[in-house]
Amino acid sequence: MPELPEVEVTRLSFADRIAGATIRDVRLGKPLRWPLGCVPDQLVGRRVRQVRRRGKYLLLDLDDGVLLLHLGMSGSLSFAVHQPDAGPHDHFDLVTDHGVLRLNDPRRFGAVVYATHEDAGEAAKLLGTLGVEPLGDAFDDAAFHAALRKRRAPVKQVLLAGDVVVGVGNIYASEALFLAGIRPTLSASRLTKPRARKLHAAIREVLAKAVAKGGSTLRDFSNAYGESGYFQLEAMVYGRAGQPCRTCGTPIRAIRQGQRATFYCPHCQKS
Repeated sequence: MPELPEVEVTRLSFADRIAGATIRDVRLGKPLRWPLGCVPDQLVGRRVRQVRRRGKYLLLDLDDGVLLLHLGMSGSLSFAVHQPDAGPHDHFDLVTDHGVLRLNDPRRFGAVVYATHEDAGEAAKLLGTLGVEPLGDAFDDAAFHAALRKRRAPVKQVLLAGDVVVGVGNIYASEALFLAGIRPTLSASRLTKPRARKLHAAIREVLAKAVAKGGSTLRDFSNAYGESGYFQLEAMVYGRAGQPCRTCGTPIRAIRQGQRATFYCPHCQKS
């Protein structure tokens, strides 16, 4: 699944190119995870003001309303002046006078949803429970520690839940916990203020580095230019079960947490 860095990389790859564009047509393929929420023709003639991100959602602010896009498990966006004929996995085309924004999603867990405002209707349901943005100024280390102290679940599971801090998915949670020297099975409530502060800094560092590297390409991720990401080539623990830790040489271990794979170093992350 594309995580926050991949979504941010995707946003950066087309946001400037589509800003100011006027919508000429909307073409729908097979149904996605949620309905569009309006008649497609209703969007024709509206202008795209800007593209923002909230967690793993992309928000296309229009001069009247907002479009929420989610890439689901295997979705990707491409933006080009001319697109080839839609294939079997191309389920949404936003045709503008700047180019065509296309959502390709083989598994159809992605979505495109229209709302009159991000605090209204379906948008409010999707965005209302999301936690603080980890790369924004509102991500405060003291508030982060206070929220963790209320959770008895393993710290990695709390990070993945997305209501304390949003967008720290499976790859980057494992990497941030390694950087902070925290074992993923430790109860979040047991983190002291200094350790929570260290994890706070590690989350920001790992996510920023991933964005700079173009995200991670584990299967078929690419940005709106069709370019892959390279963060996974420098991962310290994720996907490296049995390989030596890059820091101490101890074999990396893999366990299952909540049906997700977790990777950690038993020496560098003792507690």
